[in-house]
Formats: sequence, structure tokens, C-alpha cells
Amino acid sequence: MRLNQNTMLLGKKVVLVPYTSEHVPSRYHEWMKSEELQRLTASEPLTLEQEYAMQRSWREDADKCTFIVLDAEKWQAQPGATEESCMVGDVNLFLTDLEDPTLGEIEVMIAEPSCRGKGLGTEAVLAMLSYGSDPPTDSE
Repeated sequence: MRLNQNTMLLGKKVVLVPYTSEHVPSRYHEWMKSEELQRLTASEPLTLEQEYAMQRSWREDADKCTFIVLDAEKWQAQPGATEESCMVGDVNLFLTDLEDPTLGEIEVMIAEPSCRGKGLGTEAVLAMLSYGSDPPTDSE
């Protein structure tokens, strides 16, 4: 979904940024090689080329909105830190009925094991819920 392409959501524990092709090779593809994450997310292993195609579909499809979850503490503590170096997971909003944009589902993945159990997933979901209930319009 292109609606969030210029959106950054700031929280106390997480920063949400749009999922771009730059995130694919550095961290995302490596995460998704994990058998544990494949099992937890019901995902199949993908080649790097397939992962790029998946990222493009998430960006282009009108029924999906994806943000990469960054560790806010790391992001703010290291001036000039790259998004890729602060990535901990992703959060997704799937619209299940394009005729009724109030229907959807949210899923979150905290891929970095050391970042689990610290409330980052909870804050990411709450930020996505807030964003999904009042997203910017194309004119904003």
C-alpha cells in the first residue's frame, strides 16, 4: 500500500517505517531463512528474488499495509544509525474486505529473539491500530 510510503510512526519503544527494498537483503531475507520464523509465521523459504517480489507486492497491493519495526532506543541513541541496523520485525495490516475498510487483521513479527518479551510487538500493534483507524489521505 503506497499510502504509508512517506510515513514514520514514532513510539516510546518502536519506530515504524515503510517496508522498502533496502530492508530486504540486509535483514529481512536473513530473518526469513530461520526455520523457527517460518514455522511461527506459516511462511515458506523464499529466494532473494522472490523476497524482493513479495516486498513489491506488499507495497503495491491496496489490501496490505506494512511497516518495519525499529528499536526506538537504538534508533535514537545512535545518530546516523541506519534503519537496517535497528530493525527488529514488522507489523502488517491486511484489509479483508475492500468494500468495508473497517474490516481487517493485524499481525506482528518480532524477528530478533533478543527483542521479544519487551513490549515492542504490543506497541507496534497499537500504533498500527491507531494508524489504520485514521490513516492520512492522499492529499495529506
